[in-house]
Amino acid sequence: MAEPVMASAYPHHWEADVVLRDGGTAHLRPIRPEDAEALQEFHVHQSEGSIYLRFFSYKARLTAAELKRFTEVDYRDRVAFVITIGDEIIGVGRYDRLTDPTEAEVAFNIADRHQGRGIGSILLEHLAAAARENHIRRFTAEVLPENRKMLMVFAEAGYAVNRHFDDGVVSVEFEIDPTEKSRAVMESREHRAEARSVLGLLAPESVAVIGASRTWGTLGYQLLEHIVEGGFAGRLYAINPEALELGGMMAYGRIGEVPEPVDLAVVAVPYEEVAGVVAECAAAGVKGVVIASGGFAERGEDGLIRQRDIVRHARAHGMRVVGPESLGIANTDPEVKLNASLAPKLPRQGSLGVFSQSASIGIALYAAAERRFLGFSSIVSAGNRADVSGNDLMQYWEDDVATNAVGLYLESFGNPRKFSRISRRLARSKPVIVAKSELTGLRLPPGHSVRTTQAPQGALDAVLRQSGVIRVSTVEQLIDVAQIAVGTLPAGPNIAVLSNSLPLARVVSDSAEGEGLNVIATVGDLDLSQGQSLAPVELRRRLAELGSREDVHSVVVALLPAAGVRVPAIAQALAEGAGALRKTVVAAFPGVLDRHVDTAGLLPVPDDGPADDVPRPAAVPSYSSAGDAVSALAAVARYSDWLAHDQGTLFEAEFDDDAAEAIIGSALEGVEGTDLVRLDAEVAARLLACYGIPVLPARPVATAQEAVAAADELGWPVAIKSAADNLRARLDLGAVRLDVRGAADLRAEFDQMRHSLAPYGGAHFEVQSMAPLGQACVIRAIEDPLLGPVLSFGLAGDAVSLLDDWAHRITPLTTGDVTELVRSPRTSVKLFGHEGLPALDVPALEDLVGRVSLLKDRHPEVSLLELKPVVVSAEGLTVLAAEVWVGNAAQRMDSARRAMIAQ
Repeated sequence: MAEPVMASAYPHHWEADVVLRDGGTAHLRPIRPEDAEALQEFHVHQSEGSIYLRFFSYKARLTAAELKRFTEVDYRDRVAFVITIGDEIIGVGRYDRLTDPTEAEVAFNIADRHQGRGIGSILLEHLAAAARENHIRRFTAEVLPENRKMLMVFAEAGYAVNRHFDDGVVSVEFEIDPTEKSRAVMESREHRAEARSVLGLLAPESVAVIGASRTWGTLGYQLLEHIVEGGFAGRLYAINPEALELGGMMAYGRIGEVPEPVDLAVVAVPYEEVAGVVAECAAAGVKGVVIASGGFAERGEDGLIRQRDIVRHARAHGMRVVGPESLGIANTDPEVKLNASLAPKLPRQGSLGVFSQSASIGIALYAAAERRFLGFSSIVSAGNRADVSGNDLMQYWEDDVATNAVGLYLESFGNPRKFSRISRRLARSKPVIVAKSELTGLRLPPGHSVRTTQAPQGALDAVLRQSGVIRVSTVEQLIDVAQIAVGTLPAGPNIAVLSNSLPLARVVSDSAEGEGLNVIATVGDLDLSQGQSLAPVELRRRLAELGSREDVHSVVVALLPAAGVRVPAIAQALAEGAGALRKTVVAAFPGVLDRHVDTAGLLPVPDDGPADDVPRPAAVPSYSSAGDAVSALAAVARYSDWLAHDQGTLFEAEFDDDAAEAIIGSALEGVEGTDLVRLDAEVAARLLACYGIPVLPARPVATAQEAVAAADELGWPVAIKSAADNLRARLDLGAVRLDVRGAADLRAEFDQMRHSLAPYGGAHFEVQSMAPLGQACVIRAIEDPLLGPVLSFGLAGDAVSLLDDWAHRITPLTTGDVTELVRSPRTSVKLFGHEGLPALDVPALEDLVGRVSLLKDRHPEVSLLELKPVVVSAEGLTVLAAEVWVGNAAQRMDSARRAMIAQ
């Protein structure tokens, strides 16, 4: 009789909040023995047809033995997940390992009234991830032919499914390792679901303000007033247990008393009441809540715990949460007109979508955009960002026809791999501008979910560039760039400068050259002294001349004040001239102090002065500083250049993942917590070999005789070097001796090195066969708490040690990423032939970089991997040394399963 399989510990890391196809949320977790009663309840409410499709026969109730078998699993050979909303089970998925230990049978059962919400697909993704963790590689299932929905779940999952019909049953079989197609399917489903969930927040049919007040200046008073004054197109309800009427409408005591379902609740109650209010919203079927109340994570650990409990409860009952400490949300769509925010009026309608992680920064963004007459499509202030994040908003804006460009102010990346993936896809169709806090290395209030980073300096900027993101440092810069990004993008880096001052034109040209723009023409003789009627005509004529040139992609107009010419007339002329060009035109008006003109320089303020003095705002991006205008234009031009480049496809190569997992698993046996283990040289070489990365063998030696024996084994000539970390590459100290060709010479070198390096602690040595001559490089990969898996490349020696000449990327890498990574360090010119030397084997180097990226991407347990040095020759390359550290990786976010992270 076989020994019973002992149950493994409950796998908490498998639990996840998930977004369903219709935008609602639910909780997914492994089944537990105490679920027996809920599982029976789930079963008895299923239709006869659903029960028959699952069990191939009808059974009114599950027996006690069946309930025990279904709910008591070992989380290894037998795994089951349930998806719940509140305490109700709405879906069950399970696998049971078969005789072949790499194969398991899978089955699903979805509640009748929740079918069509994508639950089966989500269960399959999570079961596959758990199975791979338990070294299962293949799923099988037996499905009745009439169970078309389940057959479609398998067929549409993106796996290569084999099907055959036998004895009235359809048998399906497929490998569960993620494929490019299965990942694309998952990402597409994730995108649609998360976009739908945000749409429910930004375009509700009904809104309730909980904590609405008639006391002027209170949070509840402002939010209710702003929704009313904004002209919200849906139905609005005021909730206050102590009022009968608020804002001209009947007030309700509790959300449950509202006579119809409420889509969005705006919560403005004291801190201690928020949890109860959110629970009432869940019971009433509210789809989303905006929590303007503060005092949660910013209060410390107790507040953070309460905040997480609120979000956990909301998600488990199908709700999304914006906040706490949120400035609110706004949607300027004329069919919605929602201003559920502390902004005093509905923002100007436009095409910029804005997400802010900070309420105060959100106010600054709103004010900066108002000064420039820049309109918004929608705005979300996430406050503590406990649930809804910038990733969610990017998913929504990708499909939103009202949004032409996206601006985000971030203090951290909740899910860096997902941010990189989504922003890269979004940036192919719309500019993404990110103002990123520089405080990533500090410990900020826990409400902002900021992780400290171990990534090298410059890695964050490199990751953003890799994703096509336009990185800026301040809110003002974000709005500067957004003015251009929402309009006509420059087709290239070539610009013409037009000014009524030659010195100013030269200054602008110099600034542009410094920003990487190509100045094709500099015109500083524009004559605006002809008066109010003729100056605009001359401006339009000269602008048309420059803009019509095929070699000019953009025109920078920089104008000093001119006597007798009012700025509104110039603004009108510029708007008309730019509109006729269909090219990018930006304007700078340094020194303009007209009271009708905003600090941005060009845009007239409509509320001041007589109406005939104030024409409509010009459509030309405008700045009070020529330097700001040029910097913003250069940033957008670099984005256009990124768009024009082919990013390639995901790097692919053959590898043995099972062998790599076995090596890592063996190394981590007995390792607990955050401890790291350094693999010895032989084990590290075996791990790298799984990904086609050979390491030149080396032998540790303690005596001259051992050195000679090692050389005889490895093959002459050899190198002998110190094994001490601080001396390994110190040619200047004599810690490395190359091209030793005989036993006598090797003994002499060994004795000399042992004597000379003794003061530096150089008592240990190693012998290695000589590699072909070439350029030494370094490849390093780390698992960073902030950015995720970061890959770095540089040329060994002073370039990286002293000059910090590294290039960085986040995995997974495309072929285009690999190509750019190798070429990004300033010293990389040495790889392509420099000062008469021959070009080196760059394709071999790119292949190595790609293979390292694959290994790091698939194995988050690898905390540090460093190949140093890698000697690249005219033909081929040689990895001389490898250092690998592994640890118990936290389950990496953004794996091949959909899940919302816990903030």
